[in-house]
Parts: sequence; C-alpha cells; structure tokens
Amino acid sequence: MSEGLRDRKKQETSKTISDVATRLFIRNGFEDVTIAEIAAEARVAKMTVTNHFPRKEDLVFDIREDFTAWPAALIRDSVFHDTRELYFEALGAEHALVGFSGPGFVRMIKESPALTNALHEMHRERETALIDLLIRRHPEEDLTPTLAAAHLTTVLRVLFQEVFDRILENEKTVVDELWPIAEQAFDQLEPAFGRY
Repeated sequence: MSEGLRDRKKQETSKTISDVATRLFIRNGFEDVTIAEIAAEARVAKMTVTNHFPRKEDLVFDIREDFTAWPAALIRDSVFHDTRELYFEALGAEHALVGFSGPGFVRMIKESPALTNALHEMHRERETALIDLLIRRHPEEDLTPTLAAAHLTTVLRVLFQEVFDRILENEKTVVDELWPIAEQAFDQLEPAFGRY
C-alpha cells in the first residue's frame, strides 16, 4: 500500500470513528457512551479508536489542532487586522472554528462538564499560541504581547459562546444578528492593540 493511500485510509478511519462517536454522544450523552460501544458501532477494534483519539474528548473535538492554531498560524502582518478579517470570513461561512454546529452538538457540549472543560482548554491553547507568536515578534517587550493576546482571544471566546447560545435558542439568523456585535467588539479592541 502506498504512503498516500495509507494516509487517506487513516483519515477515512478517523472520520468514521469521530462521526459514529459524535452521533452516539448526541443521542446518549457523552458520559454514557463507552469506547467499546464506539468501536463496535464503527466496526473497528477498541485499540483503533484509542490510537486515533487518545482522549475521549478528542472524538468530539476532532478540529482541536485547527482550532488552537487559528488564528496564530494564519496571521501574516497585522495580528489585529488579520484576525479580524479571518473572523468575519469564518463567521460568514458559518465555520466550526467560530462556534457553528448543530443544536444537538451544542447541547451535548453544554451538558457535559468534561466537554465544557475541554473547550475551555482549547481556548486557552489558542491564547498560548497567540502569546507565543507575539513574543517571538516582539521579544523586547514584557507583558504587552501577553495582554494583547489575552484581549483578542477573550473576544473570540465570547463571540464563540454567543454563537453557541444563539444556536441553542434556534435562531435562524445567527450571522446577521452577530455580525454587528462582532464588529463592535473588534472596534473596541483596536485602540488597545496599537501596532499589533
């Protein structure tokens, strides 16, 4: 089997396991589904599930790596303006990185302490990635990069939570309702960022 085919097969297996797990979690609750049940439903060995997803929470947050790296990995010149642009692109596309998913998925996360904690951890990892980026760019400064990253990621976290809340309320116009709120939030941030 070629390397490319092996990688594709691995990705397909991961997606199948994640999809099956998410479906079971939404139906039965995160805490009430076992790895053995996921393996049986996905028709793979229990070890295959844990090889692909070392932690049970990873089955839900299969976008964790993209989530925590975004926006730090995509910033080009201006941390503030690039992040703002990325945010509104993702908002317009109703992307999972800014909180969009189905009501069942949102409810599952909100009802599970383990998943809520995992989501908070992902937000902290996103903040750490931004702090690292700013410190690399401005090693001569003390707390300023840390504070700037904290301000920006707080806005991203609050807006993410707002998307979650509006999805649970079955709002059909989340993007239209949230857009002016997000613009106001970024406008308030801009003076604090200065040259960032």
